[in-house]
Amino acid sequence: QCPSTDECTDWLQAIASNISALTKHNVKKINRNFPVNQQIIFMGWVDEKEQDSVQDRMYTPKFLALRGSSLFKFSAPPVTTWDWTRAEKSFTVYEIMFKILKDNELVDKRKHCFSIQTDSGEDIFFSVELEWELLLWEKAFQMATFFEVERIQCKTYACIMDSHLMGLTIDFSMGFVCFDAATKAVLWRYKFSQLKGSSDDGKSKIKFLFQNQDTKLIEAKELEFSNLFAVLHCIHAFFAAKVACLDPMFMSSRKAAMTPVVSATSTLTHL
Repeated sequence: QCPSTDECTDWLQAIASNISALTKHNVKKINRNFPVNQQIIFMGWVDEKEQDSVQDRMYTPKFLALRGSSLFKFSAPPVTTWDWTRAEKSFTVYEIMFKILKDNELVDKRKHCFSIQTDSGEDIFFSVELEWELLLWEKAFQMATFFEVERIQCKTYACIMDSHLMGLTIDFSMGFVCFDAATKAVLWRYKFSQLKGSSDDGKSKIKFLFQNQDTKLIEAKELEFSNLFAVLHCIHAFFAAKVACLDPMFMSSRKAAMTPVVSATSTLTHL
């Protein structure tokens, strides 16, 4: 027990700094075994709220890691390369949605929380010890998603339009391209800037409202997907990446973001 709050804080900061330094060193060693597009960007301990639990104590410590194209969830930190293949769950970063919960969105008494909406539409809730940790996770997700969108450049999803099998490609440079799955003939294409609105039924259908560049009229296109939430999150990720390219501060921080970081205070809590 420390004589004063200040001394206790000093000890906690010193221990956290040491843990952070050791973990960063370990991350660098781990990254030697992975190619550039599979580097660890951020990792640390969080508490996951158990499903259908209304009690504050029903949380389980989990270790999250953003590496390459995926978010990994572990019950314990991965030590070997083999451990990465044994994650409890993994999600593609551009097919999930990260969100910091506002005060009126909190599910219980815990204040520092964020949610992940998966590609199936499931919401998973996590909490961290300190408010600034939320910002670290938010920045890490933004960076991980941006790097992956930048790497893949485009993503195609199978869909149905007017009872015909189609493909919708979300292209970082071109925008939206819809083509016939059998003949590969392009039926229509629009730039990201031409999308003026969209809506979905929460199950499978998305209605896009595009503005024709010549007539300036709005053209509605309704597509049906078997993986609605993955498509919605992917579209959001591509739009976010386009916006990020226009942000000088974000672009200047890209190189710094490639240096692996770790959530030290949460790690300290669960040691």
